Amino acid sequence: MKLKELERPAVQVWSPASQCPVYLATGTSAQQLDASFSTNGTLEIFEVDFRDPSLDLKRKGVLSASSRFYKLIWGSFGNGLLEASGVIAGGGNNGMLTLYNVTHILSSGKEPVIAQRQKHTGAVRALDFNPFQGHLLATGASDSEIFIWDLNNLNVPMTPGSKSQYREQPPEDIKALAWNRQVQHILASAHPSGKAVVWDLRKNEPIIKVSDHSNRMHSSGLAWHPEIATQLVLCSEDDHLPVIQLWDLRFASSPLKVLESHSRGILSVSWSQADPELLLSSAKDNQILCWNLGSGEVVYKLPTQSSWCFDVQWCPRDPPVFSAASFDGWISLYSVMGRSWEVQQIRQADKISSSFSKGQPLPPLQVPEQVAQASLIPPLKKPPKWMRRPAGVSFAFGGKLVTFGLPSTPAHQVPQLCLRLVFVSQVTTESEFLRRSAELQESLGSGNLLNYCQNKIELTSLQSEKMLWQFLKVTLEQDSRVKFLKLLGYSKDELQKKVATWLKSDLGLGESPQSEGDDHSNRQQVFCSQASKHITEEASASSTFFDELVPQSMTPWEIPITEDTDGLLSQALLLGELGPAVELCLKEERFADAIILAQAGGADLLKQTQECYWAKKKSRISSLLACVVRKNWKDMVCTCSLQNWREALALLLTYSGPEKFPELCDMLGMRMEQEGGRALTSEARLCYVCSGNVEQLVECWAKCHQASSPLALQDLMEKVMVLNRSLELLRGPDGVSSGPATTYRVTQYANLLASQGSLATAMSYLPRDCTQPPIQQLRDRLFHAQGPGVMGQQCPPFPFPRVVVGATPHSKEASSYRLGFQFSQQVPTPSLRPRIFTPLVTPLTPSHSSPYQSSRMHNISDYGSPGPQAAQPLPLGPGVRPGPQDSLKNAPVPRTNLQRKKLPETFMPPAPITTPVMSLTSEPRGVLYSQPSVPGVGHAPPGAPGELSLQQLQQRPPEKVERKELPPEHRSLKISFDKLLRRCSLSAADLKTKRKLDEAAQRLECLYEKLCQGTLSPHVLAGLHEVARCVDAGSFEQGLAVHAQVVGCSSFSEVSSFMPVLKAVLTIAHKLHT
Repeated sequence: MKLKELERPAVQVWSPASQCPVYLATGTSAQQLDASFSTNGTLEIFEVDFRDPSLDLKRKGVLSASSRFYKLIWGSFGNGLLEASGVIAGGGNNGMLTLYNVTHILSSGKEPVIAQRQKHTGAVRALDFNPFQGHLLATGASDSEIFIWDLNNLNVPMTPGSKSQYREQPPEDIKALAWNRQVQHILASAHPSGKAVVWDLRKNEPIIKVSDHSNRMHSSGLAWHPEIATQLVLCSEDDHLPVIQLWDLRFASSPLKVLESHSRGILSVSWSQADPELLLSSAKDNQILCWNLGSGEVVYKLPTQSSWCFDVQWCPRDPPVFSAASFDGWISLYSVMGRSWEVQQIRQADKISSSFSKGQPLPPLQVPEQVAQASLIPPLKKPPKWMRRPAGVSFAFGGKLVTFGLPSTPAHQVPQLCLRLVFVSQVTTESEFLRRSAELQESLGSGNLLNYCQNKIELTSLQSEKMLWQFLKVTLEQDSRVKFLKLLGYSKDELQKKVATWLKSDLGLGESPQSEGDDHSNRQQVFCSQASKHITEEASASSTFFDELVPQSMTPWEIPITEDTDGLLSQALLLGELGPAVELCLKEERFADAIILAQAGGADLLKQTQECYWAKKKSRISSLLACVVRKNWKDMVCTCSLQNWREALALLLTYSGPEKFPELCDMLGMRMEQEGGRALTSEARLCYVCSGNVEQLVECWAKCHQASSPLALQDLMEKVMVLNRSLELLRGPDGVSSGPATTYRVTQYANLLASQGSLATAMSYLPRDCTQPPIQQLRDRLFHAQGPGVMGQQCPPFPFPRVVVGATPHSKEASSYRLGFQFSQQVPTPSLRPRIFTPLVTPLTPSHSSPYQSSRMHNISDYGSPGPQAAQPLPLGPGVRPGPQDSLKNAPVPRTNLQRKKLPETFMPPAPITTPVMSLTSEPRGVLYSQPSVPGVGHAPPGAPGELSLQQLQQRPPEKVERKELPPEHRSLKISFDKLLRRCSLSAADLKTKRKLDEAAQRLECLYEKLCQGTLSPHVLAGLHEVARCVDAGSFEQGLAVHAQVVGCSSFSEVSSFMPVLKAVLTIAHKLHT
């Protein structure tokens, strides 16, 4: 792609790589004249700004020169007096050498000319700065003169060698000079006679001379290899020998490689310093080529220029950019990262249109197609070295860190087939997390969770966490409810001792049981009688007290008959009216008498009496008594003060039945979360532990931990696993299921373990019966990531639905038929004349496939002898079939030197699709799809005798043929050939072709019968699958070539019943396609 251009009849030079911004210096060429025939010289410096979309260069400095230039060179020399912009050296006529200060040219300040020397006798055509010592400048001119200048002292230049050594007979011009890029004291010179002389300046003599034995080389350019010190290239400007020769001084008898693509003499070469494989050349054939010296091919070619390009140079700072100076007076800048010139053409067209529009838009420009195609410049065929990633790193699944890097040794010292090392490391960032995870895994494996919980209790300093671990430990023990009560601070043994102590202290004080003590004794009696129902195995501590209340001597008692309350009460009792009697007792607040009478009157009366009592008698403990008697624990959970959550949980543990207990504990816990604030939210976890609700425990944890760190997640998993294990002991392994919140956290935990390299441990935590896609996908990844470590385990089911790739709805397929045989551009077109007949196996790609392609399931096995070693069915790519393994070895050698590739014995299946393919439905195999009618296509003309339309053929009832089902590995053949027949029938217009296709469909039944019987040889089977692959890809000519090869190396009796008709179908398809 052209980047910039400049109209100047000039020689050029780039600024050094260290210079920023990038500059291009031009000097008026001594070999060119413009229309004015002026002989004045000018030195100009332009800034190259690629951010500017225009093609123009910005001139930053200009200087009139005393003479024109044959050569310019820009060095980075600086000795403290000069700035970093460097020095430009120019070679002119009459041996003139001029040195310019670039900084002074750009600033237009001080005198820019540093020095002028006229030591040479002819034109100075060769210049080069030493890349290691910037103050050394080599110059070459006529009469084989070579001078080495020291810019610190320009008085006396050094001459390499003696006069007899460098002045050959006859004397020659020095066409090019180049310092070695690796060794600082080596200099090479090129001569028109075709030879190159290599000088060793330490010895001050030439050490080797390189020349072509044909003596037809007229050297015009010279360049050293950027990395290999002993290699250089020479180019010839002779039209009879336009070649580039690559020489190695270690074997200087003949060139290592000769590049021949130019048709006329080569004028210049330039070797890329960023990629030693790239070499630019320009020649008299108006071409600029970029070579790959490794392969010797042209990897980039500019369109033919209008005139010769006498100089090409790579940009030292921007690797893909190079400049070209031509004899027509233009200097152009290009990029080898080619793209079309369309953008520049549009800008140029818009610029011109703006001058002619006069306020009205011009009609759109219609560019001829051949012109548009000619403007396309293909990029380099191979990515250049400067784009190559020197090193790379990537994190992989399972905490693996994959790193790679280029070898530290130079490229020329690395063998061509060098193994590139890829390092796979295990990265562990959470050592404490892994340690705790290993402890948990060990405890779960050994079943010693009680000690594990005890260690957690001892190590935990936070009281709430200590209580939670104590509760979790109790879930693993017997009599968990009693132990829960003890943890809450309520022990039955302690209560009995306290009650006995209290009663004894009251009797010691001699209090009367008829007064306040009577009421107190009644309350204690009620409490103890209710408690005795739950403590049948223990003796009542208050029995001695009641024995002492029984009188020792019996005296006669009277029944009151007065009209007061006692008398009315007596009458009601005498008549058996217990209801009115209870009402009288309640009115007189004789609650004990009322309750005693109500017990004799039945459950309903007792319940009514209790309700009246609780309505009239309000005390601190009445609500508790009501809950205990009524057993309405749900109301208690919803109405009790949250400050008494421990007492509420103790009541549930004491009185609630096993059916309602989990639900009531969850209700209490959720109320504590919603109304109690952060403190009670943490305590609510105890309720969920008592109920065994893992899901609520996880959700409660999530509210307290907005950002889950690895250690916090580990802490949660420890509690979840212990609680799950207790539930398994209580309900059995099948009685525990995970909710969405638990599943999410377990998946998160497994992912974290996997990221730290604990793949097996991560897989053990995944719920086995969970059908959620994230769990199934993670299990599949973990299973396959462990490699041989899971050989004894069963492979988990594939986590995605298997879809037949390529199956399309009928409407799309019908629309494709209307287009004829226009196959998708995504199907690669095979070579027209294949020399290698190889059934291909390629990995499945999720790209969009052609409507005519289909995906199949095959068994990769020997067609001739399937056995237990046969692989499982594998999903293959669109239109791809597996080839036989051992059968190809036993197949006869064809007469056309047919070659085959064998599948490896340890064949690994293609990588599975990791994203489900949507909107595709799987069609049943071997079924003809009914297509909507296409007007004018596939129908016989009216009145045609004996012809049926495709619809009528499809509507025929299927013939009853007693035949075995096709083997799964060969069903794809029938699908491909049936599709081909349908497409041909829809595209064929003449009756003769349609009749042939109808006959072919019947004749192919012989093939299917042979496939069912298994009588075909492995070679024929492999060939048929290859033909079907060509059919699916739309390469019918290649299919015919494979058909001919199969027929040529098979017995006539075996294939005569179906191969001829198959060839006829392929021929028809090829004609319709073309």
